[in-house]
Amino acid sequence: MASEAELGELKERARTGWDRANYALLAERLMPVARDLVDACAVSAGQDVLDVAAGNGNAAAAAAAEGAHVVASDFSPGQVERGRERTAAEGLDVEWVVADVEELPFDDASFDCVVSVFGAMFGLRPERVAGELFRVLRPGGTAGLASWGSGGFQNEFFETLRRYRPIMPEGVPPPLLWGQEDVVRDRLGELAGSIEFERPSLRWEFASTQDMALFFRDAGPRDMEELPEEKVRQLLAELAELAERYNRAGDGSLRIDAEYLRVVARKRG
Repeated sequence: MASEAELGELKERARTGWDRANYALLAERLMPVARDLVDACAVSAGQDVLDVAAGNGNAAAAAAAEGAHVVASDFSPGQVERGRERTAAEGLDVEWVVADVEELPFDDASFDCVVSVFGAMFGLRPERVAGELFRVLRPGGTAGLASWGSGGFQNEFFETLRRYRPIMPEGVPPPLLWGQEDVVRDRLGELAGSIEFERPSLRWEFASTQDMALFFRDAGPRDMEELPEEKVRQLLAELAELAERYNRAGDGSLRIDAEYLRVVARKRG
């Protein structure tokens, strides 16, 4: 099992990487998932909603557009600042807070709905993540999670990255386990009165496989900058090859439908 020191070091490295990331590029392409999740959770005007591990606020923006009272949190101060600027520019009333998904700074039963789009799944201690998400929910409230699955393109994509990035400490569960229904049932079973699963897909579209590889290099956390130039070239070549294997376009462009798991769980009353 990883020590507290190892977990702290890993979090700090991730926080620094996301502080420097140009996440807005990625957020734009992930926005359909956020809208879908907010709709699936039936977010409506007057509800109190929390967007956890919000990035620059896709789900927060979608919920605020419905008239909900929204708080957005992320462990990266850089993301919080950029998210605050984004929602203000869009004329949306969203409160922004720097917060770790494993230690949410909110009172028990503060929200009608808690959502996270490809964010909470990267918490290092899943049981603590699940406990915090449901702790801040009111009885009968809804938790909505979008998580990448453990198969298909996105699974291979993350496995490729893992070979080049620092290895997780022993005892840290793989984030992609949040994409397995049986694992989610086990983690949420005692907290949720009901759990609903759907497997939608997000379409990635690019002019070419090389464009996709370069996009993820530029849009993700900046830890690739620590790799030697030769390793970066190898990684980009592997990502381009992977994308081509899953490509469904026949005109030289790139089209991939990447499946994810959508969870809508209701807290016991």
